[in-house]
Amino acid sequence: MKLNELKPAPGARRARKRVGRGNASGRGGTCGRGHKGQKSRSGGSIPAWFEGGQMPLVRRLPKRGPRRTAHKRLAYDVVNVETLNRFEAEDVVNPATLRQKGIVKRKNALIKILGEGELEKRLNVQAHRFSKTAIEKIESQGGTAEVI
Repeated sequence: MKLNELKPAPGARRARKRVGRGNASGRGGTCGRGHKGQKSRSGGSIPAWFEGGQMPLVRRLPKRGPRRTAHKRLAYDVVNVETLNRFEAEDVVNPATLRQKGIVKRKNALIKILGEGELEKRLNVQAHRFSKTAIEKIESQGGTAEVI
């Protein structure tokens, strides 16, 4: 026995269907597709989820639970505590002064102060939101963190 003489066991491999080779083949005429109808046509396949034109299940069921509403999310412009060192000591830092210094670009932006970095001056900061670490760092310098 040589490698080129090896063959699979008899019956292990099934011959492929040869359709449309005359009625004597057993798959002539309609070629195993039945008579008429969408599935008998070429290109006539329908998706698995299609329900024959009836209202699909996913649209029939009542909708429950939260929806993703990206348009309702509030977008904050983030300012870190270390960037507030650009201001003079005892200054009042609010959205208008942040805009004047060019720290915040958008006109009516909501501002959130985060605690990244170190604060070296005493400031009175007014913003829409603060992180806990930002409040700690501002108040440790003797300043105030006021929510607008």
